[in-house]
Amino acid sequence: MSEDTECRDGAVIRSGCDASIEPLRQVTHYTGEPGCIADAREFTDRFFVRLRQEWCVTLDARAVGDVLIVVSELVTNADRHSAGPYVLELEGTARHVAVTVYDSSAVAPLRYPKDPGRIGGHGLEIVDALAEVTVERVPVGKRVRAVLTLA
Repeated sequence: MSEDTECRDGAVIRSGCDASIEPLRQVTHYTGEPGCIADAREFTDRFFVRLRQEWCVTLDARAVGDVLIVVSELVTNADRHSAGPYVLELEGTARHVAVTVYDSSAVAPLRYPKDPGRIGGHGLEIVDALAEVTVERVPVGKRVRAVLTLA
């Protein structure tokens, strides 16, 4: 092991002021096959393992649950409202986890007013309550990004 690394609990940690630290990033794609939402949640669980090992991040049950809800909601929306494949990107640091979904639909997701009596249509309302959400058009559709702050 070189002078600029340290091993802590099985994780290799870079040290030194000039070491640039890039966020942990994992990307996968889905075609809308049955089971893709469960697959996305499993993909997220594997991301958490790497975030704990490579960034030494302590994730409490609430943070894990919040990220899994956001993943489920955004992947569900892409699955229901886009005609083509979609991409899930997870990015994490010690302070934030970003969940980004790219899909082929250029139509922005609808933000309905709060209505406890409404059946359905609460997904983005839930994501908005848990994260900072941005939506932007990209050349082949849109990008929905939700950034969650870790405690």
